[in-house]
Amino acid sequence: MLSVHGANPYTCLCPLPGPLAVPGQLGSIQDEIRDVVSVGILGASGEVQRIGLSGEGTDAVVILEKTPFQEEKIPDLLKKAMKAELQMQNDIYCTFYLSPPPELSEIKATVVYPATEKHIQKYLRHEVHLIRETWEDYQNITLPFIQSQSFSIQWVYNILEKKAETERIVHENPDPSNGFVLVPDLKWNQNQLDDLYLVAVVHRRDIKSLRDLTAEHLPLLRNVLQEGKEAIAKRFGVPGSQLRIYLHYQPSYYHLHVHFTAAGHDAPGSSVERAHLLADVIDNLAMDSTFYQKRALTFPLRADEPLFKKFQEAGKV
Repeated sequence: MLSVHGANPYTCLCPLPGPLAVPGQLGSIQDEIRDVVSVGILGASGEVQRIGLSGEGTDAVVILEKTPFQEEKIPDLLKKAMKAELQMQNDIYCTFYLSPPPELSEIKATVVYPATEKHIQKYLRHEVHLIRETWEDYQNITLPFIQSQSFSIQWVYNILEKKAETERIVHENPDPSNGFVLVPDLKWNQNQLDDLYLVAVVHRRDIKSLRDLTAEHLPLLRNVLQEGKEAIAKRFGVPGSQLRIYLHYQPSYYHLHVHFTAAGHDAPGSSVERAHLLADVIDNLAMDSTFYQKRALTFPLRADEPLFKKFQEAGKV
C-alpha cells in the first residue's frame, strides 16, 4: 500500500482518468491498474500535481499538469457556453471560476507504471536543503556516491543509438567526440511554444556532469550552443535570444545533457541554485580549463536523498 506523506494528504477510491495508452504488451494503463485502491497527493507546485496510486500489489505515479493555453483556442474559450461561478466582485474587478468544455481544458498526464519505491520517494514532498560542495567534497563524497550507484541510463543510449525516439530527433551532429542529439523533452507536448523544452544529449559517454568539463570540451559545448539554437530557430521559429540554455548540477542523470527552454517558461530546475547557463560555462572554461575542478558549487537536495545523507554523515550539513 502506498504511504502518503506531506501536508494535507488524502485518499479516495478513484479509477485512472481515461484510457492512457502505452506501447507494447501493457495495452492501456487503465486496463492494467483499474483496481486502484487509493489515491494520495505526493506533492504539488503551481499547476503540477504529483499523485500516487495504489492497487493490489501495484503502484503508479501520475503527474498531472495544466497545459498552457493555446493562443488560437482562446476565442473559443471565451465564446463557448460554460459554467461561470462568481467568486468576488469589487468595483471594476471580478473573479470567476470557469468550467470550460473538455476540448479546451486539457491536462497532460505523465505516468510511471509500475512505479518502484524509488519513484515514489522521488515525487514525495520533502524538505529541501542547499548544499555547498567544494571540489574536495565532490571527490570525497559525491563522486564515490555516483560510482557506487547503479543509475540506469539505457534509455539515453537507446536515443543515441537510434533504438528509440528516432522520430522525435530535431537535430543531430553525429561526431562521436563533439556531436549530440537534440530531442523534445517529455515535459513538452509540442502543442504551443510557451513551454518549449528540448534537451541536447551528447554522444560522449565519459562526461557525467559539469564537474568533468574542461577546456577540452569547448568544441562540443560550442556545437551544442550554436547548432541547438539554429535547429530550434529553423524548426520552431524561436530565436536564440528567447531561449534559456543551461546545465543542471546536480543533474537528474549522469550523462552530460543540456536543457533548452523558452525564456519565459518557468521550467522545473531552471532556478539559480541548480541551473548553469551554457554560455557562462563556456566562458568560464575558456578563462580557466579547470574552473569546475576548483570552484564550490551550490545545489539543492531533498532530505530523503541518499546523497544528502552522505553529506550529513560527513558533517557538511
